[in-house]
Amino acid sequence: MPTMQEIATLAGVSRGTVDRVLNNRGGVNEETKKKILEIAEMSNYEPNKAGIALAVQKRNLKIGVLLFEQSDLFFEDIKRGLNEKNEELSVYGITLLIRQTDFDANAQVAGIRELVDSGINGLIIAPYNHDLVKEALLSLEADGIPVITVNTDINDSHRLAYVGSNPFKCGQVAGGLMGMITGGCGHIGIITGSHDLQGHEARIQGFLDILKTKYPGLVVDAIEECRDDDYRSYEIVQKMLADHTELNAFFFTAGGVYGGCKAIAATDGDYKVITFDDIETTREYIQSGIITATICQDPIIQGSRALSLLADVLVLGKQPESVTHYTDINIKIKESL
Repeated sequence: MPTMQEIATLAGVSRGTVDRVLNNRGGVNEETKKKILEIAEMSNYEPNKAGIALAVQKRNLKIGVLLFEQSDLFFEDIKRGLNEKNEELSVYGITLLIRQTDFDANAQVAGIRELVDSGINGLIIAPYNHDLVKEALLSLEADGIPVITVNTDINDSHRLAYVGSNPFKCGQVAGGLMGMITGGCGHIGIITGSHDLQGHEARIQGFLDILKTKYPGLVVDAIEECRDDDYRSYEIVQKMLADHTELNAFFFTAGGVYGGCKAIAATDGDYKVITFDDIETTREYIQSGIITATICQDPIIQGSRALSLLADVLVLGKQPESVTHYTDINIKIKESL
């Protein structure tokens, strides 16, 4: 294993320059930094972990986390993953500043500004898909604050990576399930979280794609937005049932499952219901037979992996190997709980 001085000799720079690059202290131009990192990688250089930990502790790294306050149980699992990973990385002394906002662009931009004012070095965010949020994230890039998106993504924001399920694929899985459990015929009501969340919209598109190509006998009669609110979802489902008496199935793309299923449970009808996530309230309705199947997206892993990627950037100067980090798609039914 080479020393820093040997890497410096090969790169034609001082040992101090190599030290700044390998310990992510900045102040080195990109071309030189790239050259040093390539030499270190080819020569299997392993940094002094104790030295790195001490240097990072002195920096007092702060990582901001901005999630939605709806679907509390699901985002509680993301926070659990974040906190568990942070315990693993405790030697670095990273402080997590976790905030939650409503589905609102202005609220999320205000949350970003608050975290920046708190001195964050990086941001993990479930972004609201709006130009104001995109502009705020682009300004973070200009300030040298790296961003990882989690659970849902936002295009053209220059974020380093996205961690979460593949939402279009999840929608396709839901469409395939719906086709099987209905025999390929019927009328469906879709309750989504927000049309301004890229992940929710992609799930709908994946679902419709499978219906169009494989199950033309399945018709979507209504798509409504509940903003992951159980009270709103309850009212939406009640109205759908009243306005579309032919409905025999429901697809919930996000939160609001408990309220919507409560409305379904109050009827005498036999409905096929597909939802997302394995949380306590969803389990109740799977056990009672109201929900047919739920699609799980590993929220704990989402939180853990997002922090791991961002810590690699801030601590080791190691960029994510991929811009997308998809979690597994798992299906749970009553018998597999």
